[in-house]
Amino acid sequence: MPENARLLFKVQLSLIHFSATIATKETRSGGFPMIRDICKDEFFLSQKAEPATADDLTIAQDLLDTLTAHKDGCVGMAANMIGVNKRIIAFDNIGTYMVMFNPVIVKKSAPYDAEEDCLSLTGTRKTKRYQTIKVQWQNEQFQTRIRTFTGWAAQIIQHEIDHYEGILI
Repeated sequence: MPENARLLFKVQLSLIHFSATIATKETRSGGFPMIRDICKDEFFLSQKAEPATADDLTIAQDLLDTLTAHKDGCVGMAANMIGVNKRIIAFDNIGTYMVMFNPVIVKKSAPYDAEEDCLSLTGTRKTKRYQTIKVQWQNEQFQTRIRTFTGWAAQIIQHEIDHYEGILI
């Protein structure tokens, strides 16, 4: 193959790779992730979210995709952080991502003071958290689950639930 043809082929491959990279970030078709922009609108973030339904499974996937894209600086997200006012959270549960639909804290113990920051807001804020929480939620099949969380995972869940309750932390 002549040198000019080889160079043209490399440029075409680079353009194809570039287009595929853009498609990966902008569309879900074909299994590509949908990474959404982070919402920083405090008025929107301060609204209480609506209950999630089975029709919201794609929102949960977008939330996971966006969380994964921000994994270096973020350990949890609520759907309103990607501009969707639904009661869905995703978080890093000790190395494994977990999604909860309509989570509710049904029991909490051992309060402590914490200082947190957020991808949607600037600065840090002081808040009260609980070392141990019992959470009821629905999984991806909308089956009800109940589990006790402690420590860091409990703090993340409390932060994300505050998000969909319209509490800015």
